[in-house]
Amino acid sequence: MALPEAISAAICAALGVPFHARSQRAVGGGCIHRALTLEDGSRRFFVKVNEAAAAPMFEAEADGLEAIAASGTIRVPAVVTAGMAEGQAFLVLEHLDLGGHGDPRDMGRALAALHRSSGGPHFGWRRDNFIGATAQLNAPDGDWPRFFVRQRLRPQLEWAKQRGCSRRLCDEGNLLASRTGEFFDGYKPLPSLLHGDLWGGNAGNLEDGTPVIFDPAVYWGDREADLAMTELFGGFGAGFLAAYREAWPLDAGYAVRKTLYNLYHVLNHFNLFGGGYAGQAEHMVASLLAEVRG
Repeated sequence: MALPEAISAAICAALGVPFHARSQRAVGGGCIHRALTLEDGSRRFFVKVNEAAAAPMFEAEADGLEAIAASGTIRVPAVVTAGMAEGQAFLVLEHLDLGGHGDPRDMGRALAALHRSSGGPHFGWRRDNFIGATAQLNAPDGDWPRFFVRQRLRPQLEWAKQRGCSRRLCDEGNLLASRTGEFFDGYKPLPSLLHGDLWGGNAGNLEDGTPVIFDPAVYWGDREADLAMTELFGGFGAGFLAAYREAWPLDAGYAVRKTLYNLYHVLNHFNLFGGGYAGQAEHMVASLLAEVRG
């Protein structure tokens, strides 16, 4: 059985209605998985496909999308099914037309609603998942700074060392990790449900302007970590952050801590792609150490 036919059969089984793909079209934009649309003339689905070893990534993505959907706060593509066929792993999602141009303030308010929707019992998540193609560790912890150091910062620093980063980045990065608690004097974040990988490429709008987020790396963490990433690569439009602040004001220390949170993502980019991300990470570490040394 060809792969589209096997996936069609899985869709039939999941939905309990007939579906046979009459056409398939490759979709660009992803750097980890292959993506395509399957349609039968009346229904269309978005499908991610990769080697069998990628099955845990699809399982984690489905888990994250379902968690966000259950909050009832912001639109995500619905999970249809996931599985294996013809030696390939696949994930089938609702197909959404993301050609709309919404008001960035709507996205800001929706994100604040997500963060306020369901406080977790601890920091972390019910399973480890992935940030891009990198393992993201989520062992439960009741202490946020300790969680961030043990499950976010130190693993990325160790992987950067293995990848051949500079001695300076390794040594000063670990010094920063040992002093991370100093950025949280007087600030005790709640464990909010986070998207976890919220850059502009993982957000969009339906034709009617409704904000949508996708490709999550969910966990319960400090909401500032999500907001920080929206500023790392841009793309969220004027008014987004102001609307979030109106819905749920931020602590003054966010202005400094956002660099700490984005260091995690910049280190991950170095570990995935190399290049100039190591130098960017060094500058971020230096600026953060200047804050605690000052």
